Amino acid sequence: MNSIKSNCIGVLTFLLILLELTIGFGTLFLVNIPRVFFPTKSFKKYISKVSNKIGDLTVYGLKLILLLMHGNNITVFDDNKFDKNVWYMAMSNHQSWADIFLLLVVAHKRIPLLKFFMKKELRWIPFIYLANKTLNMPFVNRHSKKEIELDPSLRLKDYQNTLESCKRFMRSPSTIFSYAEGTRNNPTKHKDQNSPYINLLIPRVGGMATALSAMPEIENLVDYSVVYKSDKRDAWSFLKGEMKEVKILVKQHQIPNYLKNKNYMEDSSYRDDFKKWIESIWIVKDESISKLKF
Repeated sequence: MNSIKSNCIGVLTFLLILLELTIGFGTLFLVNIPRVFFPTKSFKKYISKVSNKIGDLTVYGLKLILLLMHGNNITVFDDNKFDKNVWYMAMSNHQSWADIFLLLVVAHKRIPLLKFFMKKELRWIPFIYLANKTLNMPFVNRHSKKEIELDPSLRLKDYQNTLESCKRFMRSPSTIFSYAEGTRNNPTKHKDQNSPYINLLIPRVGGMATALSAMPEIENLVDYSVVYKSDKRDAWSFLKGEMKEVKILVKQHQIPNYLKNKNYMEDSSYRDDFKKWIESIWIVKDESISKLKF
């Protein structure tokens, strides 16, 4: 009986989320059609603000769906003061496909809408493609270390592509979001990396450092630490509510002045300094996650 109930919850949650995203992105698509006919900078900025408001309403709908289907089981530790009229950089540990929904919900009405850098390979997914076109969540090319070794020019191409993508974020206050671990953490990946951290993979900071190079206006980094009670991490478990008990710690870090207005490609000192700064946060974050565990 419990299995039937949880599966019904999973199906209904999926259908409600699908409906919400269809309505939200459908509206965004219609609102953004005029951009084709009026491609001026001022009009794009106006449409960007309108799109962000629709994005916020869509996230609010997701928030209500999770509350209705899974109950109020997300415990958030957040005593920070934020300003929705400025730009932020944000990061989080990454364990599951569900992380995206939870972080969008937790960040809602606290900081400007989260904007994710997305792999270009995912553009075939309708909702991701529409997010790219309507919410200025840009696609980026991410070449592997092996590919760059074979063709070093790809490193510069990736860098320039990221810089160009960041310009789209400047149309309206946004939060540039990155999963600093670069991939979802699991015991196998943790072991393969020989990570020095108990709960985290080794941070990959190139994307964030490059974004900061392009957007020195960003003053603060928002760090989310997500801890699930359940050991399950798959999408179906999330939809069924088996991952509904979550703790999320939110910390705000002021970005040091010595890390601003730097060139990630040309300044090796900046690369080292940014890496050391994130690693210092990572040490405390690792300890915090251990304390947050159920």
